[in-house]
Amino acid sequence: MPELEANANDRLLSLDFYRGLAMFLLIAEFSHLFSLGVLPRFEGTFVHALANQFHHVPWEGMHFWDLIQPFFMFIVGVAMPLSFSNRMAKGASYKQISIHVYKRAFLMLLLGWGLYCVDAGRIVFRFQNVLAQLGVTYVLAFWVIRKPAVIQIGFSLLLILITECLYRFFPVEGFTNAFVDGENFGTWFNILISGEVDGSNWAMFNAIPTAAHTIWGVTAGQLLMSNSPSKKKLQLIVGAGIVGLILGYGLSPFTPIIKRISTSTFVFAGGGWSLIALALCYWLIDIKKYQRGVLTMAIVGMNPLFIYLFAHVGGAELIKKICLPFSNALFGWTGEIGPQVMLSGMVLFILWYICYWMYKRKIFIRI
Repeated sequence: MPELEANANDRLLSLDFYRGLAMFLLIAEFSHLFSLGVLPRFEGTFVHALANQFHHVPWEGMHFWDLIQPFFMFIVGVAMPLSFSNRMAKGASYKQISIHVYKRAFLMLLLGWGLYCVDAGRIVFRFQNVLAQLGVTYVLAFWVIRKPAVIQIGFSLLLILITECLYRFFPVEGFTNAFVDGENFGTWFNILISGEVDGSNWAMFNAIPTAAHTIWGVTAGQLLMSNSPSKKKLQLIVGAGIVGLILGYGLSPFTPIIKRISTSTFVFAGGGWSLIALALCYWLIDIKKYQRGVLTMAIVGMNPLFIYLFAHVGGAELIKKICLPFSNALFGWTGEIGPQVMLSGMVLFILWYICYWMYKRKIFIRI
């Protein structure tokens, strides 16, 4: 779809579910469900291996949890052509949509910065979190949304190539070890923007290579909006996902998979898994019509900005304090772990119920 079309499309339930699931996992982190101190007790077991998948890899490698941000950034891209097409169907011009995009991107960048702008009583400039990164990838994806798919993919590959070259050939002394923590271009760029190294080793420059995830989402979204047969759409999405996985894992001996600086192999592998996840959701929900329970997850993705900010700025901790006495009283007899697990479950359920309450009252907070 080289042009934005002014026609509304049927709603993709698979996209609603995919977005809701990704958002649900993001807010689950604020319930501390994945941070319980139980791992040492299960060392060497399947439980330990499974639980480890819900934690970021310290540096090189990839766990399931490292895919949540690529999933979400990819989903935003898938939704872009559908959203803009609906706006045009309601009479919005391309100029109006452009203004909306830049305003929305600025607000995402501002809100993302605002979540971490104060450290030890002083103002700092950090833009590593998903919201701030989206403020950049959203604009880059919009720049090519009216271009043919081959241009979109070519632009995404150019961003990845530029990043690869910067890491490999950056000439500043002290930052020439491409894939060594604290000695690479990403660290230098963090210092350039914030004036310091914050110790998290997440690179702010990640927004440039991971824009590929949002761009690939746009390409996939436009494919899903097309008149091609569902089987053909599914085949193309699965095929693209397999190519991404082959490139990501196949090139990892030369460029290691590192999420914290979003290496090219991480971007390819993350994009591959994002496409495969979309294909699975599309096949099950929109083709096979297995739609029972879809709404349970979808409602979380209908207010993503609100629930993310609410959980992040203290809402989850407030719920935890309220529920703590009840979890101890009701489940204290189970030992040390039981109350912790149930407390996290209570917090997560209440966060979900807030989304449900807003959905029932048709309250949707957007920017």
